Amino acid sequence: MQRLLKEYLPHLVVLLLFVIASLAYFSPVLQGKKIFQSDIVQYTGMAKQQNDFREATGEETYWTNAAFGGMPTYQLGAKYPHNYIKKLDLSLRFLPRPADYLFLYFIGMYLLFLVLKVDYKLAFLGAIAFGFSTYLIIILGVGHNAKAHAIAYMPFVLSGIILTFRGKYLYGFVLTTVALALELVANHFQMTYYLLMLVIIIGIAYLVDAYKKKMLPHFFKAVAIMGVGAVIAVGLNATNILATKEYADTSTRGKTTLTLNPDGTPKSASTGLDYGYITEYSYGIKESFNLFIPRFMGGGSGDELPKDSETVEALLRMGASQEEANQILNQVPVYWGDQPIVAAPAYIGAVVIFLALLALFLVKGRLKWWVTAAFILSLFLSWGKNFNFLTEFFIDYVPLYNKFRAVSSIQVLIELVLPIIAVVGLHQFFNDFERKEEKKKALLYATGIAGGLALIFLLFKSALFDFASPYDKYFIEDMGLPFVEAMRADRASLMTSDTLRTLVFVLLAAAALWLYLKAKLKQVATMTILGFLLVIDLVGVDKRYVNDENFVSARMVDEPFQKNGADMQILEDDGYFRVYDAMNNAFNSGRASYYHNALGGYHAAKPGRMQDIQDYYLSKGDIGILNMMNVRYIITQAKNGGAVAQRNPYANGPAWFVENVMLAENADEEIRLLDSLNTKETAVINKEFLSKIPLEKIERDSTATIDLVEHAPNYLVYETSTQSAQLALFSEVYYPKGWNVYINNKPVDYIRANYVLRALPIPPGNHKVEFKFEPKVIQTGSTISLASSALLLLIILGTLFYTYRKRNTETTP
Repeated sequence: MQRLLKEYLPHLVVLLLFVIASLAYFSPVLQGKKIFQSDIVQYTGMAKQQNDFREATGEETYWTNAAFGGMPTYQLGAKYPHNYIKKLDLSLRFLPRPADYLFLYFIGMYLLFLVLKVDYKLAFLGAIAFGFSTYLIIILGVGHNAKAHAIAYMPFVLSGIILTFRGKYLYGFVLTTVALALELVANHFQMTYYLLMLVIIIGIAYLVDAYKKKMLPHFFKAVAIMGVGAVIAVGLNATNILATKEYADTSTRGKTTLTLNPDGTPKSASTGLDYGYITEYSYGIKESFNLFIPRFMGGGSGDELPKDSETVEALLRMGASQEEANQILNQVPVYWGDQPIVAAPAYIGAVVIFLALLALFLVKGRLKWWVTAAFILSLFLSWGKNFNFLTEFFIDYVPLYNKFRAVSSIQVLIELVLPIIAVVGLHQFFNDFERKEEKKKALLYATGIAGGLALIFLLFKSALFDFASPYDKYFIEDMGLPFVEAMRADRASLMTSDTLRTLVFVLLAAAALWLYLKAKLKQVATMTILGFLLVIDLVGVDKRYVNDENFVSARMVDEPFQKNGADMQILEDDGYFRVYDAMNNAFNSGRASYYHNALGGYHAAKPGRMQDIQDYYLSKGDIGILNMMNVRYIITQAKNGGAVAQRNPYANGPAWFVENVMLAENADEEIRLLDSLNTKETAVINKEFLSKIPLEKIERDSTATIDLVEHAPNYLVYETSTQSAQLALFSEVYYPKGWNVYINNKPVDYIRANYVLRALPIPPGNHKVEFKFEPKVIQTGSTISLASSALLLLIILGTLFYTYRKRNTETTP
């Protein structure tokens, strides 16, 4: 017992320190406050209807009417049966958000360093360096929780892979399986895709090493074991993966059936995203230096001007009043890179990069090469359109790469691998793997490179950079060249101050290691100094962007949208209809979804056909299309600046009978025929559905009625009365992968009309028509998840039994 306590006590202390560090950084959570995350605010609006339904009924709806006219909830926090791996994830994230994600960062990287056989004290430093990397903190500030979630589990996955390659097949298999399952639970497939790229690089490094050492059988055995683990991990997440894939095919991430753009030009034949959309956020080549110097290019888009700002002085010289000056200063772009907007620089840390450089001269073997390869590849790919050849190659030829936007996000691999090699290098430095002279030489080289680079920027910045922003031309036109020159001088000032800051941290870290080599400092004292430098360096920058000011009362987060005049006016109407928010960007806001069945919404993968309607009609101000979507209210801005709801008297209602059918040859004609169409009388049907319309001619029936008598997000009931066969149109989004229709309890087929709606032939007489959302993918996925959970449980129990037997055998005399 004492032996076990002595063995595990240091790790328990470290875990306690991680809890303290996580809560200390996000200390307002201890006061019951919550972080205000812009993306999560929008998500709250989008998910409100399904959460209310769950609370009211105790059941799960996999469809919401609150966004884009209707869409599945698969990417809106849906809860699935037999999702036991999610329960494990929730138990690991026991701290208040976002401290839970920071804690995950820490423990994942700590585990990885232990697997790499690094001393626990250095593992603690490495975990701190990773967790406080500025990019990983800033994504918590803006609400990219799923991204943070997926990044946090990356070190866990690498730990399992390295254990397996090391020959610890059983433990490696279990850890890889569970870690990969948790990675998939995070539900951010772009981050998981980048992790896969890193795993492939690691696999190549181990393959080359195995070939050289004539250990190929061991390599392929390890790969096979991990392959089985990956299958089980996917099985544990089967429902989410299958449902997401099903929806993605119909979303903006899937292949469109249109061949023409709204302006008539040919659409790209690519099945992925548009090249411009993918590369919109491309890291600048020069901008990459902000990994080392935080405000190398001004910092974030919202960074403040330096003290004693020349821009302020220029405004005062121009005779601007204080009010005018404040208005102008709020628009001055301190950031001078090429990206549209940047919340903060992806600062990794001066100390971390210095230690990584040191490690390059000390670390040998596989780890050095896979870290270096991952660093180079992720850096080059993050440049996007600024490194066209490689980017276009990956978009055109690397599977799935064109499904993801914001190529700069791949720099998460840099944030992951640099702390790894930095700490492994320190481990080498503090042990006898290299002669003392080699360590001195490595220290001098690293100091010379890091310190020399910072010194060059300090001395020659004016000769190397012009500090010009792409937006300066607008200020030249409005304010004149002297004003813009003052702006550029302020940018140079910010770069100078942070470059000097970086140089100081490099020299202090180098001095601590030099004193250690000279036996002037003990190892623990040196580690302590480096730890303090790491924390001061990284947290000092992190707090510029995510701090106590980001926290608000819990109510403001839980109820982010307060009712305005328009909302109260609309909520007095208890009918069934939709709302279009013309006051905000309807297709980039979740506000209307919080209170109403909205036509717009906020989502990274919008329903593809609704986005086409937006591109072809709504974005151009052609709101006649709103009638067929049953938009009864349009929110606009009142004269006093508030919101007002304008009633649309032309809305078609929940369902109606049409008198005419226009056949469309293809999708392009189908959407273009909607232009100026009287949707109350005429339906546009793609000829692919012709065989499902058993009506040679629609006889006008002035007595025919169709009424919505019951509605829920996943269930709609209509009553019809007609004297002859009719074609009914429903103001509901066509989604055949789950929505089933029944006439008098008998299943029938329905078709698509008007590019996005549902249509159904109605026989004469009185009938009950029911639409039920019954996605088979949920049942199939949950069955696979249950079987996979049972299999993994058996394997874990077997592993525990094996470990117990082995310990008893070793202790028995």
